[in-house]
Amino acid sequence: MKIIILRQAIVMLLTLLIACACTIAADSSSAGQTSKHDAGDLAKKTQNPVADLISLPFQYNLNFETGPKAKTQGILNIQPVIPFNLNDDWNFIARPIIPLLNQPPFTDAQDREYGIGNIQFQGFFSPREKVNDWIVGLGPIFEFPTNSNDQLGVDNWSAGPAFVALKMQGPWVYGSLVTQLWSYSADDPETNKMLIQPFLNYNMKDGWYLTSSPIITADWTADSSNQWTIPIGGGIGKVFHVGKQAMNAQTQAFYNVETPRSGADWGLRFQLQFLFPK
Repeated sequence: MKIIILRQAIVMLLTLLIACACTIAADSSSAGQTSKHDAGDLAKKTQNPVADLISLPFQYNLNFETGPKAKTQGILNIQPVIPFNLNDDWNFIARPIIPLLNQPPFTDAQDREYGIGNIQFQGFFSPREKVNDWIVGLGPIFEFPTNSNDQLGVDNWSAGPAFVALKMQGPWVYGSLVTQLWSYSADDPETNKMLIQPFLNYNMKDGWYLTSSPIITADWTADSSNQWTIPIGGGIGKVFHVGKQAMNAQTQAFYNVETPRSGADWGLRFQLQFLFPK
């Protein structure tokens, strides 16, 4: 059964990437005309999760001193962002997240595992006009049991709501993204988890910006001392061009002020994002 699900997920992923490639190819001529002087505007768009901007981010997270053996965990998230113009008033932004994991052992009987984790899909319906000066998006989130090994994810089908709200004021871009997942078909213990990602960005000249976007999580099925992961930290980023290709690179460091017993003490995040402005 796991092999069948994994194959279905791979087909879904390939279909999505092909659709993304076709969309990008259709817009390649306009992307090629992007001026290098647009770096500041592009930086703000990359900081808006529901911007009308096609992008392909590769985000690599290193979590240090993870688990009882205090080993390093690596997670590469591939996160294509594909907006669709539904009509004059609404956009729909598709945001799948495909995690590739380097998972350390948690017991003596386990080995380090490499493979795909559980794919998520976030979809946001976003009005094209601001709501009381706020940019907002609301939609569903799904998580699929695509893990290639039991150490890389639970075998549950889960769903829930996703919401994002942000403001842009001068050089500042700030807001938060919130999701909640509940399992509706479970082979493992139930899933009941929340994610909050507040973000604060200060944009400087020539595409440079300061950023902080910690990922706060809560596992409501755990006891109170093991529910929360709360990191603090931030970093720096820059939008730039390689030839005519617009790109966004950033790095951040975080210290977990609250973490479960098996959680990491601190971590680093590196991201390289290909941008395809219209």
